[in-house]
Amino acid sequence: MIPWKRDNQSCLTEIVLLGFSDFKTMQELLFCLVLMFYFMALMGNSLISILVFLNPTLHTPMYFFLWNLSFLETGYTLTISPKMLVNLLSEKQTISFWGCGCQMCFFLLFSVTECCLLCAMAYDRYVAICRPLQYPYIMNYRECAKLAATSWAFWILVGLGQFITIFTLPYCGSNRILHFFCDIMPVLRLASTNTYQNEVATVTITVVFALVPLLLIFFSYILIISSILRMPVAKNRSKAFSTCSSHLTVVFLYYGSITATYICPNSEYSVDNNRILSLLYTVVTPTLNPIIYSLRNKEIKAAFKKSVARIWIFFR
Repeated sequence: MIPWKRDNQSCLTEIVLLGFSDFKTMQELLFCLVLMFYFMALMGNSLISILVFLNPTLHTPMYFFLWNLSFLETGYTLTISPKMLVNLLSEKQTISFWGCGCQMCFFLLFSVTECCLLCAMAYDRYVAICRPLQYPYIMNYRECAKLAATSWAFWILVGLGQFITIFTLPYCGSNRILHFFCDIMPVLRLASTNTYQNEVATVTITVVFALVPLLLIFFSYILIISSILRMPVAKNRSKAFSTCSSHLTVVFLYYGSITATYICPNSEYSVDNNRILSLLYTVVTPTLNPIIYSLRNKEIKAAFKKSVARIWIFFR
């Protein structure tokens, strides 16, 4: 049962997102910071998506996955930040029960897909460095499309199942959560029934779809580093490390915060700590990813300069 077709037991019509209301003196400052990150994330990820789409030199597997990642980060930003910004300046910090369900649904979509996509990107780097002669045959357009489609499809199996399970529970008690968006655990604790099995299932799914891909990424990089260290030319080693460093930075930022959020003790401290960690992977990370992937990437810089030159010539 979905939130807009819930039975009479689920009598909540809206949920109060307390967010950071316990930090009243910092509301305006937090609003300015989130607004800044919001626009930077939208502009940065949109720019990378446009550059990859318009420049044939960037039509390679690595940039195909980067284009998907930028799309995901844009989705994260549009799902979480607008409502958070409104609530930071509003006295009525509410979201409809239907709206809460939609927000969680899209949040699960982007979370599950990003975990799988980062793993696919690690596999791409492994093939490029450890099996360079076979790279054009292994990472052809069809295989890249399959990997990307599989990453998105996992949401149907896992994220959508979680969403439906959570919103078939009865909700007739408190409607206040100390969070800035409809995250899984805070919403589960509003249910007027025993949610122990649901919480165990959430942690289990997090382990499977966060830690397992993370282990695969680490295993890929063990093989990658081993191959790099055997390269006879120092310049080649430096170039190989450079192509992997951006991806590794994003992996540590995303996986570190999201696993710490969902696999931690149930305490008052963890509730406060989780809000800070959630800010990292829903607001800060989508902003940093375009910067991480573009600052040290000569091909992205060259594509940007070429695009600017084309626009300048067109409007002259």
